[in-house]
Amino acid sequence: MELLLAEEQFAPVVWECACGEGHLSKVLEAHGYEVISTDIIYRGYGDSEPLDFLKETLEDFEGDIITNPPYKFALEFVQQALNSVKPGRKVAMFLKLQFLEGKARRKFFEENPPKVVYVSSSRLNCAMNGDFEAYPTNTAICYAWFVWEKGYKGDPIIKWIN
Repeated sequence: MELLLAEEQFAPVVWECACGEGHLSKVLEAHGYEVISTDIIYRGYGDSEPLDFLKETLEDFEGDIITNPPYKFALEFVQQALNSVKPGRKVAMFLKLQFLEGKARRKFFEENPPKVVYVSSSRLNCAMNGDFEAYPTNTAICYAWFVWEKGYKGDPIIKWIN
């Protein structure tokens, strides 16, 4: 999250729609953002009322969406996020770089290109629910921050971080 915030500015209000235990939300709040934190399961952080992001949205939401979605629903999360923000607002998703692959996603990308993809040039350690002890510290998985601006048309910019 720190790497993305060093590169991008976001709306004053950010919706973290898969907040889990609040790892991203806490960093955003520390940087002065007002964060709406929701999840399908309450894990001790954010709104205690569960919200299924793939089925619900916030009425009249004016901000940006930033999250690390469940990877098996990544495309659905991106689609729902873009449907949930106003034109010109941003959607930032922390995803495996391989999200760029696939015929279904290619069609989606042709219609909804990300504005910028920030590729992590170093391997980042990721752990479900922040449980880093349960996951290997050296991994071959490459991650990136994908940033869409609703309404953007053009070729994505690729940048490298860290």
